[in-house]
Amino acid sequence: MEAEKKTSGKIVLIFFLIFLLFFISPLMALTRPEEVGLSSERLKLLDKYLVECIQKKYFPGAVIIVGRKGKIVFRQAYGYSQLVPEAKPMKIDHLFDLASITKPVATATSILILVERGVLSLNDKVRDYIPEFSVFEDEKGQKGEEPRLFHLLTHTSGLPAYTNAEEVAKLYGFPCSTETLVKHIATLKKEFSAGKDFRYSCLGYIILAYIIKKVTGQDIATFARENIFQPLGMKHTFFNPPPEMRSRCVATEVINGKPLIGIVHDPLARLQGGISGNAGLFSTADDLAIFARMMLNYGEFNGHRILSPLSVRRMIEIYPEVLFSGRGLGWDINSAYSTNRGDLFGHSSYGHTGYTGTSIWIDPETETFVIFLTNRVHPDDKGVIIPVRTRVANLVAAAIVRL
Repeated sequence: MEAEKKTSGKIVLIFFLIFLLFFISPLMALTRPEEVGLSSERLKLLDKYLVECIQKKYFPGAVIIVGRKGKIVFRQAYGYSQLVPEAKPMKIDHLFDLASITKPVATATSILILVERGVLSLNDKVRDYIPEFSVFEDEKGQKGEEPRLFHLLTHTSGLPAYTNAEEVAKLYGFPCSTETLVKHIATLKKEFSAGKDFRYSCLGYIILAYIIKKVTGQDIATFARENIFQPLGMKHTFFNPPPEMRSRCVATEVINGKPLIGIVHDPLARLQGGISGNAGLFSTADDLAIFARMMLNYGEFNGHRILSPLSVRRMIEIYPEVLFSGRGLGWDINSAYSTNRGDLFGHSSYGHTGYTGTSIWIDPETETFVIFLTNRVHPDDKGVIIPVRTRVANLVAAAIVRL
């Protein structure tokens, strides 16, 4: 009898160790904030503030992860992953529709990988890949500068911000191939000469994803999975979450009486079947924390190098040809969209936001990152997020008491 108890105890211990090994990510192990120069007392203000945001119904739910010096110091879920048709609690491992965070994490990173491989150059003309791409013309018919790949990455190409997905669907059908959509975008009237102004544009990133497919034969979903997400161990990051993952997806807007769950919110990405360069990526806060640590480590994480250190440096500095834009290659550094930097992080920090209520901010100076994911568009696209992002960043920055 005693021997059976010992054997049973060993089996339980083995299963427990297996659980720890395979199901508890190293990222999930929290470090005391004081060990990496943060104040636990000050971080409690962050917890208090996010609880208040949920109570005020700024958004149904949120997940936040704060990391510093390679450690995770704060990791929490709040509120609800959906309210309609029934309320479901938010969990730390839920997948969010990242919206425009797709731009730096998937598209811009893929472009830089291809630059490193000698397949692309940032100075390549867009018309080298899309002959139909028109340039800006003024009232006198004078043509402007030729848009180049760096113009698309920094939102300085002259392209308009967006185009109506319903109108495109009427012209070409639903779904619409990326190639067809790109040819439509290419002929749209440009708003200014390339390199002369800044206009945040989803259309430029749709074109970049098309160029990736044209030179590699792989769509952005496949290329990013094989060259970014799989090597980094981002196991819950993908376009079009598979059916078995849908129950873990956070709901976004209610459309035609049903919330979008595991289906991309962005209309142009949805028009393309969920795979696009401007939006469509789904991920967890834990996976984004891996990506942030890779960026802070200048392209490498856990023995896997995704980018060279120089590529990371070029991505996270304001591109010299368009200093007025405040943008790096895919990343927002100092533009009107940089609300998630807050007031205290320095101008060497960078990040991006997503329309659905998502954001990421990374600060090399203090080796800190903030992953803040909400479902502010659920259920009616009326949530409050911009001032919240600023205050979240301030609360995290103020908790850094030792540089």
